[in-house]
Amino acid sequence: MIRAGAAIFILLLAAGLNYSEWLRPLDLKLLDTQFKVLRTHALRPVKNDVVIVGFDEDTARVLREPLTLWHPHLGKFLQAAAGAGAAVIGVDVVLPDRSYEKLVPGYDRQLLTGILIARRAAPVVLALTVDRAGVTRPIYPAFVAAAGKDATGYALLPVDADGVVRRFDEGIEVNDGAVATLVGQMARRLGRPVVREGLIDFTAGAAFDFMPLQTVLEWYDAGNASELERAFGGKAVLLGSVLKYEDRLTAPVNLVAWDAHATNAPGVLLHAQALRNLLNDGLIQPVAAWIPLALALAAALLWLWVPPSAAALALLATVWTACVAASTLALAKGFELPVANVMLVALISIGGRQALETALSLRERLRLRRAFGGYVSPPIMREILAGTLNPALGGARQFACVLFSDIRGYTSRSEHMTPEQTIAFLNGYFERIVPIIHDHGGTVVSFMGDGIMAVFGVPQPLPNPCAAAFDATRAMLENLRNLNADLAAKGEIPLEIGIGLHAGEGVAGHIGAATRHEYSVIGDVTNVASRLEGLTKEVGYHLVCSHAVADRLEDRTELVLLGARAIKGHSAVEIFGYDKIAQTAAHDKPGAFAPDAIRH
Repeated sequence: MIRAGAAIFILLLAAGLNYSEWLRPLDLKLLDTQFKVLRTHALRPVKNDVVIVGFDEDTARVLREPLTLWHPHLGKFLQAAAGAGAAVIGVDVVLPDRSYEKLVPGYDRQLLTGILIARRAAPVVLALTVDRAGVTRPIYPAFVAAAGKDATGYALLPVDADGVVRRFDEGIEVNDGAVATLVGQMARRLGRPVVREGLIDFTAGAAFDFMPLQTVLEWYDAGNASELERAFGGKAVLLGSVLKYEDRLTAPVNLVAWDAHATNAPGVLLHAQALRNLLNDGLIQPVAAWIPLALALAAALLWLWVPPSAAALALLATVWTACVAASTLALAKGFELPVANVMLVALISIGGRQALETALSLRERLRLRRAFGGYVSPPIMREILAGTLNPALGGARQFACVLFSDIRGYTSRSEHMTPEQTIAFLNGYFERIVPIIHDHGGTVVSFMGDGIMAVFGVPQPLPNPCAAAFDATRAMLENLRNLNADLAAKGEIPLEIGIGLHAGEGVAGHIGAATRHEYSVIGDVTNVASRLEGLTKEVGYHLVCSHAVADRLEDRTELVLLGARAIKGHSAVEIFGYDKIAQTAAHDKPGAFAPDAIRH
């Protein structure tokens, strides 16, 4: 139910985000990167380029007059460009809204003359702009009339929320109505179709350089027609400011050829780039709306597949790489394919499903641990939770050290207890013993009344199972001494236990029926360990271990060699004793075995 509900949620999320602008900033950042990469590795040349005539700080020093009084210079420029065969001329300079004839006689006439002469040879388009209130700043009507019909356009470009210019919009709203742009009018005057809007294609054409206005005027005054024709013949020409600190806009790429480190560009360069697009392969258009939606829904369906964690990470990386590659290829072909939504949905689908499965698995592990943690030892529980314990009946031959322990005189003690007291007594005893076995890496296989069977080395591998079992035994006997001190203080009879240790190969695995089985180790190693525990009362030691165990201990100084002893159903086994039982009858009998300390 949780998985199905999450799948439906992701599908709805994918559809909702596709029609939302929430991820638009991510798409724009990716777009900027793609523009830079394509300009570096796949710059597309243009057939019909744009020539920029610019005025900068050097121009201002040469021409001296304020820009508003450049009428004679602008008139000469228009005549020079048109006379040299320019295809169309755009003036990205906002002309004054009044006449200067009364101030400087002849100024208006020189600009009007230039416009009239130029328009006979090439279309002339004058720039319009708006004030802070969004109202059009007018141009002196005589200049507009001289330029002719459809000879004005707004030098405006839409700026995205992050302050970057990426789009061209021929339908900018001014004075409550859509208006034509400067470069849109220039393209129309050349008979080119103009789409309403689109992304400016920054992969087309190299960075712009500019021709200084004063150079054009010098050529014109000197009658250098060949230079002018070589510069302007058959080309679209834009005149505008390239001043360092005026009319600058941020672009996704550096369009300024004369400054490799420019962080922004003169507005005239962005107009020129848009005009390049209109005169060549067009603006970048969005792909059909159903394509991003279909891709996002397909990414949402990745929720249905649950690969391993490493494969899931590889799948996510593959999907993201494919998205970026497809989007970049589409951009190179003139289409915008937004993929931020697809990439996010893929992350949610793949990563979310992995997170959910991990959470459910952890919840199941906690449930199993709570439900069965008291029935199996921690090593077996870890194997179960990790899924490494083979659930099939049978097992594998493995080396292990097997421990058997039993309480001496338990039967006579239990005769004087109620069943409830007996259970409480055993539980209290095992509460002290079992943690010791677990702390030393052992696994409790079974409880047999007052006895316990534990194994070391399986299923949890240990560097030295025999040393771990021997250390656990010593800790058990130390704990027994503390327990007996508590019993003595209460006036109760102390406990005595016997422990047998043997090591060797046995079959470790599931023993029983398919419907009810337990993990154990069977074989000769188990039988011998059980028999050795039975010898403890006879030889008078709390611990009896075999030679196989003693040989694997680094320090055997505390062990006592008891010699070879016959055990039931088995050949004689050389045994060792540890922690002699005080005043045992077995050691008082005539001819009893006299233990000797082992010497290395």
